[in-house]
This record gives sequence, structure tokens and C-alpha cells, in this order.
Amino acid sequence: MTRLKIGVIGAGSISEAHLNAYLHNEEVEIYAICDLNEQRAKDKSAKYGASHYYTDYNDLLANPEIDAVSICTWNNTHAEIAISALNAGKHVLVEKPLCKTVEEAHRIQEAVEQSGKLLQVGFVRRYAPNTQILKQFIDNGELGTIYFAKATCLRRLGNPGGWFSDQERSGGGPLIDLGVHIIDICWYLMGMPKVVSVSGNTYNRLGNRSNVNNLSFYKAADYDASKNNVEDLANALIRFENGASLLVDVSFTLHAKKDELTVKLYGDKGGAEIEPELAIISEKYDTILNVQPQVDNLSFDFAAGFQNEINHFIDSCLERKTTLSPVQHGVEMMKILCGIYESSALGREVNW
Repeated sequence: MTRLKIGVIGAGSISEAHLNAYLHNEEVEIYAICDLNEQRAKDKSAKYGASHYYTDYNDLLANPEIDAVSICTWNNTHAEIAISALNAGKHVLVEKPLCKTVEEAHRIQEAVEQSGKLLQVGFVRRYAPNTQILKQFIDNGELGTIYFAKATCLRRLGNPGGWFSDQERSGGGPLIDLGVHIIDICWYLMGMPKVVSVSGNTYNRLGNRSNVNNLSFYKAADYDASKNNVEDLANALIRFENGASLLVDVSFTLHAKKDELTVKLYGDKGGAEIEPELAIISEKYDTILNVQPQVDNLSFDFAAGFQNEINHFIDSCLERKTTLSPVQHGVEMMKILCGIYESSALGREVNW
């Protein structure tokens, strides 16, 4: 069996999810790994059996043996690397967000159209088992018309620092890092209606609170508490052409009692929650029912989500399936995210 040769660009923490999933796909050969840190690239290559490693992604892309790449680098490099990869004739899976700006997003879309290659955006929650279960119910009309959704991802202490808190490299804070996931999953399950306006707010009041003791949190490999110029908190109201609306709030740090992750959708025939666990609310015989599906994992299954995402990417590269998260959806998500930042900066609603 001929296996697709994969190159992974960026050997940081998120690359582990990609590499583990590729490792468990029988149609894949992990062929090359690239990282600016040569030792890290070398170590990851040894760990995952890659026969080549690089410190310059251009050298990786110049290798004609490589069929497709995963881009797991800083957000500010996504556009440059994705366009170069597409022009080099590679299929591309790029971690979310697609890039930093709407302009970059359009340039990536143009490169996809000109190259004829596949680009899949890493909206991993679309591929998660609990999402796919709920989508079946939605597609079969169990919720009716979804007219409102509410998504919350609040960390009381959880600014990863490093590149996550560097505006230049990340493009923003919790909105572009966490909000992209929960906004996208709501938009996807709502049927991806056209956005007509965004009203957003961002706040930078607390910093990364490195003074707090006795509570651990995830830290980036390049964590530095003295560097932080991204928002602590963002919230937004997003209105759609069909009259539906989405309310979202996200934080890296907040004076909250506990962390909170909730994603809820409301339709005229029923409702649903996908976080903190899958539930469907219905009405039968004049009685409201809370329906609890009996499944392996009611919440987001990280490993299964990435495995499904990678498997779907490989199937799409081999033209057996169509990706669930094409470049066009990445462009629309950048419009939403950048619209929220713009609305906050202007102090008013943004329309388009």
C-alpha cells in the first residue's frame, strides 16, 4: 500500500496531537519534521520515526517526496507557510486560526484556488464524536430552526504566556486562541449562516497574574510573565442574516469562582448542549424532556477529535471525502474574529 508522506512544520505542543494521530493512520508515513529549534526537530523525528528533519520549512517544502503538511506554528506564520506549501504542490492542514488578518485569509484562499490543492483548517471540534452525534440530530430537524446560541470559555487563571501573550505572534489573546473554537462550533452547528454584524468588547485589566500561588495552569514552552500585550477577556454579540444570534465570552484570566466551558444551542423545536456534556432538550406530549445520549464520551474527546480530524484530512487528500473545514470557512471565521477586535477598538457595532 502506498502511504502519504507527511511533513509536520512546528514541533511545539500541538504538534503532538497531529503526530500521534498520523502515527495511528495506516495510510500515512511521518516523513519529515521541521522546527526552528534543531534539537527539538531532531528529537521529534526520532520519537515518531521521521526519516528527515529540518530547521527551515522551505527546505521541507522543496522535498518532492512530501505529499501534505500540518502547520503547527505561531499564528503569524500560518499564511506565509500555507501559501508556500500550496505553491509547492502540497495539501495543507493548518492549525486554527487560519491566520491573523482577513487580508491574509483571502491570500490563502487565492493560493488554494490557484494550486488546486486541499487546505483544511484545524477546527478540530467539528470532527469530535459528540459534535457529529449532535449534528445528526440537527440535520434531521430535531432542534428545528436554531435562532440563538451561547458559548462561554472562561479561565480564572490560564494565560499560557510566551507566544500566546505576544500580539505580534498570536494576533490576540483568548478570543483568537479559545474563542475561535467555540464560535466556530456554534456557527457550524447553526448551519453557517451569513454574518451581518458584530458588537464586541475586549479588556486587558489583569495581566497574566503570575503572582498567584497555589493554582497551577498550562504554560507555553517560552513562558515569560513579563511579556503580555493581549486581552484578558473578550465578549461579543454576533448577528446573522437569517435573524439568529450568537453570544460569546472568553477569558485567559478573570476573577471567577471556577473555570467554565459551556456551548448551548436553542431552536424552535428543541435545544442542545455540547459542553460541558452532550445533552438534547426536547418536547413530547406536552412534556419537556432532557435527553442524555448513551455514548463513550459526552464531552470533547481530545484524542478522538484529533484522530478523526487527521483521518478526514487523509481521506480528503485521497479524494474520498470532502473536508468539513475548507479554506472558505477559515476566511469567514477570520472576518468574525477580526470584526470583534475592530468593534472593540471602535467602540461600536461593525456591519458587513
